[in-house]
Amino acid sequence: MSRRFGMLLQYGFLSLAAFLSVFPFIWMVIGATNTTSDIIRGKLSLGAEFSANLTSFFTKVDVPLIMWNSVKIAVFGTLITLLISSLAGYGFEMFRSRLRDRIYTVVLLTLMVPFAALMIPLFLLMSKMGLINTHIAIVLPSLASAFIIFYFRQASKAFPSALRDAAKVDGLKEWQIFFYIYLPVMRSTFAAAFVIVFMLNWNNYLWPLIVLQSNDTKTITLVVSSFASAYYPEYGTVMIGTILATLPTLLVFFAMQRQFVQGMLGSVK
Repeated sequence: MSRRFGMLLQYGFLSLAAFLSVFPFIWMVIGATNTTSDIIRGKLSLGAEFSANLTSFFTKVDVPLIMWNSVKIAVFGTLITLLISSLAGYGFEMFRSRLRDRIYTVVLLTLMVPFAALMIPLFLLMSKMGLINTHIAIVLPSLASAFIIFYFRQASKAFPSALRDAAKVDGLKEWQIFFYIYLPVMRSTFAAAFVIVFMLNWNNYLWPLIVLQSNDTKTITLVVSSFASAYYPEYGTVMIGTILATLPTLLVFFAMQRQFVQGMLGSVK
């Protein structure tokens, strides 16, 4: 009896946690079908304003352009970050030297520096380089992520050293070992890192808000924020934009969910 009661409490708690996690998405979809006044009143039933809100958003915003801006920043930024950070994590684990651990400690110490302390120096640097109001200025500061370097070094500890030794015996160079052996073996680690970095780049808000100054270069997160902060916000339109901003991250996560879990658990195949 006590075991059944414990199972009931466990499933009840998990069901409540699942509902609280999913409810914001449900409310977002419901809000996209209602008027601003209905959303303010807290209406929790579907309305008939979805097409009007959708038309309003697509009329006011060049959706293909802002989605392309977001995709370009997120995809290219993620791929380059994974390449640089994985090479650094691989190098820190595979190559031994007296300065290795000291340099690695300095890299980890950068995690303690808040981004607010870097905004002004980064802005001045990008301004002197003539990169203000460009997407390159968004991607450059995040190319080498200390957290992703740490993640790849920890994951590289599970990489079989026998494979690397056998590859060296066969005459492979270090870059060939990385691309032809390490990368396929650690593909679940790369998948998990891809999901993390992609979501960070896609949802990036503060730095793009500072650097991007024209409507042609703005991302979907900035556009949705501008609608929400208007003097008379149209919340139905905001919900449409929020759905469009959320869908890509959901698709990426669900498409790579299995690999993400394997990568976070540190599995190597």
